[in-house]
Amino acid sequence: MKDIIKIILGNIILTFAYALITVPNHIINGGVTSFSLIISQLINTDVTVIANIFTIILLLLSFIFLGKEFVLKSLLSSVCYMFFLSFFHVLPISFIMNPIICVSIAGIMVGLGYFLCISANASTVGFDVIALILNKKNRKFNVALTIRYIGIAILMFGIISFGISSVIYGILFTVIETSTLNICTKLRESKFGLKEEEIVR
Repeated sequence: MKDIIKIILGNIILTFAYALITVPNHIINGGVTSFSLIISQLINTDVTVIANIFTIILLLLSFIFLGKEFVLKSLLSSVCYMFFLSFFHVLPISFIMNPIICVSIAGIMVGLGYFLCISANASTVGFDVIALILNKKNRKFNVALTIRYIGIAILMFGIISFGISSVIYGILFTVIETSTLNICTKLRESKFGLKEEEIVR
């Protein structure tokens, strides 16, 4: 029950940040949607089709390498994500602000949301799945830093599609997001005497 609450709360924080802060301010990140957008422009295919294909692949990888419990919780997380993103998206409010303030607030919120989901042994079925698999295979792979490098690589790959300023803000967002995730992980490790592999089961 505790994990379910963390998954729901994590997705509320995530989707609030995405729907009401990053989207209205046109801030991109290095996630599955951004990567799908890049691929869709290269092969002229609908972005939702590509995003769905990546989601299925990531779910399969989760099942193979991270186990049934992780997949079930990640499915719950995905349902929560879609529901709350749709809910916040239709609200007649948004927070238009200075880009630096925007990426700072949204980055902290998304990092916290990811931490809640990951610490509950779940994912939003994004590229955090890759980071968790690598961490499980070799504990030297820091989850937060791996997510950061994947995100930055995707943003750099999409520099032509998004433009230099969007990529710079996207990289700043990714650094703040993953720094928040890393800090939360270290704080929990310090408080409970857990190692990263015990936090990210």
